[in-house]
Amino acid sequence: MSPWAAHAAEGKDAKPAAEAGDKKPEGDLPPLPADKTIKQSVRVGGRTVSYEATVGTIPVRDAKGKKIAEVVYTSYVVPGNDPHRPVTFAFNGGPGASSVYLNMGAIGPKRIQFGVDGDAPSDAAVTKDNPNTWLDMSDLVFIDPVGTGFSRSLEDDEHTKKDFYATEADIKYLSRVVYDWLVKHGRLRAPKYVMGESYGGYRAPRIGYELQTRMGVGVNGLVMVSPYLDPAAIGDGDALSPLPWMINLPSMTAAHLEAQGRLTPAAMDDVEKYVRTQFVTDFLAGRSDPGAIGRMVQKVSAYTGIDPAVVSRLDGRLDIGTYLREVHRNEKKIGSVYDSNVTAFDPFPGSAERQSGDPILEALLAPTTSAMVDFVTREVGWKTDAHYEALSYTVNKEWERGNADDKPVADLRKAIGNDPNMKVLIVHGYNDLSCPFYTSRLIIDQMPTFGQSQRVKLAVYPGGHMFYSRPGSAQSFKADAAALYGSK
Repeated sequence: MSPWAAHAAEGKDAKPAAEAGDKKPEGDLPPLPADKTIKQSVRVGGRTVSYEATVGTIPVRDAKGKKIAEVVYTSYVVPGNDPHRPVTFAFNGGPGASSVYLNMGAIGPKRIQFGVDGDAPSDAAVTKDNPNTWLDMSDLVFIDPVGTGFSRSLEDDEHTKKDFYATEADIKYLSRVVYDWLVKHGRLRAPKYVMGESYGGYRAPRIGYELQTRMGVGVNGLVMVSPYLDPAAIGDGDALSPLPWMINLPSMTAAHLEAQGRLTPAAMDDVEKYVRTQFVTDFLAGRSDPGAIGRMVQKVSAYTGIDPAVVSRLDGRLDIGTYLREVHRNEKKIGSVYDSNVTAFDPFPGSAERQSGDPILEALLAPTTSAMVDFVTREVGWKTDAHYEALSYTVNKEWERGNADDKPVADLRKAIGNDPNMKVLIVHGYNDLSCPFYTSRLIIDQMPTFGQSQRVKLAVYPGGHMFYSRPGSAQSFKADAAALYGSK
């Protein structure tokens, strides 16, 4: 399952909030509005940046030219037709998520708070200027895949699933959407960047390679935010592999250190070295070494703060579900898979199993949806009666996932190998258990240098999956991106 849906559906009684709006409309659909542009401005770094905000559509056509879908995008462009000004295409993940999270949470000119402890569904859906927007160094285009946001298929359910809700088809049509936007707006000469979060991080290197080798569009850089990079390495389906346990333990440790006020890169060195060395040895030794499991229990308990008796029952293999259930049990709260230090009251604290949704996922849907719809329909004036799908459970459920392999990593290697000027920034939050940072650490350590050590850079910040909800982490993220874009 995708990172967000797997944990959103953990509880038996968890009901997806977006479910009612997920059914595909039947019959003739009313036309979407024409593209609409307004002028706005934002204060960034002590200066005012004036820009044009556009909500528009890109048609998707089949091999015979028939329009089969309409993809809705939101763009922020600084006028002037400067051929040297970069343009960044941003995708969120799911599959089934719109781009509102990167747009109004991370790099867009307007921001709404979500993703940290204390945020609630009833928080006011009022946006503010984003001091960490990237608009001062790049134009921004946020793309909502078919079935998310206001983007929609014009085909029946069977063809929709085949043409849009499948891993390979997704990469191909979204790459064409990027190409079509560049042609439509006369931006083929601009430096181009592709950005993706979570499953969007799966998309980013694959879209970059598809653009480079099939669409004829060179990509200057890739930015992967909390990426879902190696599906085969995540999860505990293979009882013989230590990888999932190696990947998860550092993020659990980071959350424990943060709760104690001791989280620093130096403090994380110890657990990162441990999982590469003694942990692997003891894991593989199992009962062939009488002391192996005992050593694992002692170390894992100390790193995570979880009761040794609980860790002992698991033979030192502390899974994500148990960790999130136990880490705040004394407070009768549950932690989020996206940041285990973000909590909600457990509605069923006496239950042996968790029976509720994720604290972050269920808190962010209402404010982000309301803020985005208000911006599109009231501020921009792009009027539609359709429901905005910030998180579509239908898309996620219908998704054809293909093989759990390392295609994103393979395409990343090939794209970098093809272009000596391409650079990559991979970023994570320490506390994220849906897409743990240590996966990317291990992947990068196995890659060639491609001529220089910093062509593929990893940065890890305080916070979780949406670390950019913390102002300090958002500021650090922008500084690292500015170096990638050559703006620093």
